[in-house]
Amino acid sequence: MCGRITQYRYPIEYAEALGQIPIGGLSPEPIGRYNVPPQSMVQLLHQDEDGLRMEDVRWGYAPFWAQGKRPPAINARAETAATSKFFRDIWKTGRAIVPADGWYEWKKDEANPRIKQPYLIKLRSNAPMFFAALGQFQRGGIGEPRDGDGFVIITSSSGAGMLDIHDRRPLVLSPECALHWLDPELEPNEAEDIALEHGLGVEEFDWYPVDRAVGNVRNEGAHLIERISNPVL
Repeated sequence: MCGRITQYRYPIEYAEALGQIPIGGLSPEPIGRYNVPPQSMVQLLHQDEDGLRMEDVRWGYAPFWAQGKRPPAINARAETAATSKFFRDIWKTGRAIVPADGWYEWKKDEANPRIKQPYLIKLRSNAPMFFAALGQFQRGGIGEPRDGDGFVIITSSSGAGMLDIHDRRPLVLSPECALHWLDPELEPNEAEDIALEHGLGVEEFDWYPVDRAVGNVRNEGAHLIERISNPVL
């Protein structure tokens, strides 16, 4: 985790749930993405000099010295991101939030790992989620991305009681913690405390099986998040 998310509401719904409206305007259309893969452009919230912005940024990041040596990272571990050589340069200046509605995980058959059943995980309240993220992105409302722009989603331990299919999950923050995370005045050690101590607990989440069509990134649509009654696992 995390390798596939959903981001389908109207942008204003995420903004209102966060309690802060981004500058520069928001699209009046729903984002409408039910099967968002890495390396695609994703709506990202980040704090600019003149306010909060919501803009498309590529999901995947590598520092300049690592580009081309291996595929860009899509996740960063909460326990090590602040001090990791890979991420420490963007820990202070590149904190961001991915507004989302859920994420997918695949449960594997222990006897035959080729048999997999996808599950959608979301908040029990059905409210928007706010994934902690790190990235490099343009400032000042400049729309053209630079080489190397991108972001990663921070992950934490799944914890006891979470769907037993993966030991990592996105670091999901409350709206209050998400705004604090975005604050450019937040000290790096305080941000580390948020990452390690203030993610939402397992009891906040619900999960259910969905159609295996979500496994193909070319498939899209609201039917992908519907609960199915006949999971293979």
